[in-house]
Amino acid sequence: MESAKAAKKKKSPAKSESRTALVRRARRINRELAEVYPYAHPELDFDNPFQLLVATVLSAQTTDLRVNQTTPALFAAYPTPEDMAAADPEKLEQLIRPTGFFRAKAKSLIGLSTALRDRFDGEVPGRLADLVTLPGVGRKTANVVLGNAFGVPGITVDTHFGRLVRRWKWTEAEDAEKVEAEVCSLFPKSEWTMLSHRVIFHGRRVCHSRRPACGACPIAPLCPSYGEGETDPEKAKKLLKYEMGGRPGQRLKPPPDYPGLPARPLGAE
Repeated sequence: MESAKAAKKKKSPAKSESRTALVRRARRINRELAEVYPYAHPELDFDNPFQLLVATVLSAQTTDLRVNQTTPALFAAYPTPEDMAAADPEKLEQLIRPTGFFRAKAKSLIGLSTALRDRFDGEVPGRLADLVTLPGVGRKTANVVLGNAFGVPGITVDTHFGRLVRRWKWTEAEDAEKVEAEVCSLFPKSEWTMLSHRVIFHGRRVCHSRRPACGACPIAPLCPSYGEGETDPEKAKKLLKYEMGGRPGQRLKPPPDYPGLPARPLGAE
């Protein structure tokens, strides 16, 4: 793995980069990220497909941490689609209030739970075409569920993923479906789900939106946008987040191989 210092001595990928060169660089970035984040995983706590679906819907416009702090009480009250479909809207709203936009989210949760009960025998379907028919479920949410609950490869284009792949010049597209299609074309299908986790991990820990930690970035020599953020190694280290910065992660129940600390419950932060 090359250091950020080496990036200063190397030219960024040329503007006229060929398709073959782009594929090679993209796949090398993926390999480097796999070394840095061998423990990359979905950062939502869940025990089954229904919990992952609900948690992903709740994650819109908030952090995975806030969702993880909210869902234990939610799933204790409504453990199944049948339970949530029959929920009192006001009670449900209060339980999910910390995640923001709680009225709209409560409506989506009751709607998707009702659809699961009535159309899918209370089970989360394992097909994209079925998932996107559920209230509050778009292609991004469907890919999260398929990739992590059913083992169906998919790219998750959230704000972090879109930002990074544009910085890396893998695509210039802004539309999520176009980003997904263009990035998918660079990698074998078997890599799609883990690639998503690695890119999102990197975006949350190192390659921030406003002030990326370029000087502490392990893939700096491969990045055509190196220098947009802090390049001083010591200053950049202070910008690192979660386990990279010695702080708790986002999951209350992280996987066994996660090297950082678990998140704290709501009210114990």
